[in-house]
Amino acid sequence: MPSPQQARAQASAITSGKAAPEAEVSPSAQLRSLFDRPRLSPGQRRIAQYLIEHITEAAFLSITDLADRVGVSQPSVTRFASAVGFSGYPALREKLQSIALGTLAGGAPEENRGNELQAAVDAEIENLENLRRDFADPDLVIDIGRKLSSSAPLTVLGLRISVSLAEYFAYAARRVHPDVRVVTRGGSVAYDALLQSREAGGTWVLAFSMPRHAQETLTALRVARGAGLKVALITDLALGPLADEADVVFATGTGSRLVFDSYAAPGVMCSALLQAMTDADPERTQARLEEYEQVADQHQFFLRD
Repeated sequence: MPSPQQARAQASAITSGKAAPEAEVSPSAQLRSLFDRPRLSPGQRRIAQYLIEHITEAAFLSITDLADRVGVSQPSVTRFASAVGFSGYPALREKLQSIALGTLAGGAPEENRGNELQAAVDAEIENLENLRRDFADPDLVIDIGRKLSSSAPLTVLGLRISVSLAEYFAYAARRVHPDVRVVTRGGSVAYDALLQSREAGGTWVLAFSMPRHAQETLTALRVARGAGLKVALITDLALGPLADEADVVFATGTGSRLVFDSYAAPGVMCSALLQAMTDADPERTQARLEEYEQVADQHQFFLRD
């Protein structure tokens, strides 16, 4: 619904016989929207950043010159054009030129030119806002936290780029859970760990899969399901082959504005599940936390404030 000010402007435009002008979009915003693909490789994101920062010049470069400026190969530029939805570099360059010519003709003013860091933060804020809306109904998080808490052992799986999230979750979960096993290597090592977890009485696996998604993660999830383990998956997409292999999917956006992804929303999702685990068995939680603090004080694990 338009604001009172917008409504008055629209009414004035209709009365005067002129349509209200649409909000102008800056060249950087157009390019960010065009290139905002979480599955771009780090090399492809370097190309995207160069184009955003040098649009008026880069739009008229040949594929050879663009590859030289960015420091990549010509096939890499071709693959980038395909990854962002074009038939090839000529089609992409045509689109870039239309945006660049709009700038040269005095189109929309550039917004904070070159400030990709602020744009990355803005994108992460949007991811967190989406997660906040998802948390309006926390029942699923609470239920899965309870089930993870009761699974002994509890297996945490994260391969390749997802290792850091898996290790963070496992490190914290060990403070409140007696048997947490983290799997960060794929192939037969992962298969052994998953099968042993099931044989030891485990019922759940918490898996992480961040872009770019690893084939070995999909295989590991199939092994887990085949062994009789339930799978809770934290990833960026609610649909697809990985989600098909999970019993529960927590889809959280990742930041894809920079060369490498950022994980503000998945990090909060981890903390929410950890909170649900601590609430599922408060007596065990309190006892284990107190025991850990005693050991930490005895061996001086941490610097004193």
